[in-house]
Amino acid sequence: MASLGPTLPSLAEQTRSSLGDISYLFTVRSFGFLLGSLFGGRFYDRMPGNKVMAVMIIAMSATLALMPAVSTLGVLLAVMLVLGTAEGVIGVGGNALLVWVHQSRVAPFMNALHFFYGVGGFISPLVIARTLSINNATTASYFALALLILPAAALLLRLPSPRNQPVSEENSSAGQVNYKLVVLIALLLCLYIGAEVSYGSWIYSYVIKMSIGGERTAAYLTSVFWGSLTAGRLIGVPIAARLKPRTILLADLIGCFISIGIALLWPTSLAAITAASVCMGLSMASIYPTALTFAEQRMRITGQVTGFLVVGGSSGGMIVPLLIGRMFEAVGPRVMMFTILFDLVAAFMVYLLLVLDSSPLYRAKQERQESAA
Repeated sequence: MASLGPTLPSLAEQTRSSLGDISYLFTVRSFGFLLGSLFGGRFYDRMPGNKVMAVMIIAMSATLALMPAVSTLGVLLAVMLVLGTAEGVIGVGGNALLVWVHQSRVAPFMNALHFFYGVGGFISPLVIARTLSINNATTASYFALALLILPAAALLLRLPSPRNQPVSEENSSAGQVNYKLVVLIALLLCLYIGAEVSYGSWIYSYVIKMSIGGERTAAYLTSVFWGSLTAGRLIGVPIAARLKPRTILLADLIGCFISIGIALLWPTSLAAITAASVCMGLSMASIYPTALTFAEQRMRITGQVTGFLVVGGSSGGMIVPLLIGRMFEAVGPRVMMFTILFDLVAAFMVYLLLVLDSSPLYRAKQERQESAA
């Protein structure tokens, strides 16, 4: 998933498109991921899960191999839609099948899953940077990625597919769904994913357009961001056991503001952008799982609620990178950092609403007003 940002300029040149037009790839990919996330669960309920994942991996490999061969933007958007849908189905399967296998012991395995998501984001730009140094074209990069993911499909086909175990009434979750909280958490995830995808996808073009470095430097900085995100997820495991979710979220948001401040104060400094990328990755790492933990402590999490939260997060990945793409050339590359800053300010406002909603005094006041009504 991290391969698109570093190859965006080459894809624009390949399809004779502007960076503004080629940025629609982010929207189409996120829309496909959203479709796969919402409807992929039906496949796992009706078919052997490992086979479904293997087929989706093969579909990803085929679409990755097609990417450098497409010369028109419309066809490239169609290929990207298929790729995003396959990624969404795999995302659902990775989480669902892991729960089915390990059930109550799933927590460390789930942390490992999301850690390796960051590992992939770190390795992918490095693969692209190395293949560009050998063959200055995106063809070799996408072929390398297409081949590297195929062994996973072969391994999945050899493993027996797990089955979902029915949940007993004694272990079923109690409590009611707090729809106001659902909307706030979904909005927070929307803004967070928008900022994360925007930074990870546009930092490559930002480095080049601001003359901070060449293609190789830009690719390495993309890996620095994803690598920091990965390290932050490992660091966040013991921190989450000691601190409250709202405390962690506040620290994360402050770290994000510091990162953007560094980038805005020294916009052409390689050292400053490197420091900003490291700090941003570390700060963003635990926002998503912490927001879900915050929700789980406050209300009952159902499949419908989970789907709504996925829609919220995916919509941010569709909208914010597209906004940056439409303004990147017309306004200038610094619009990327300012857009992410405004996004984070909005996320902080949502955080304040969440803290207010969880305040005992505020809840008591709301209950008194409801009783009076």
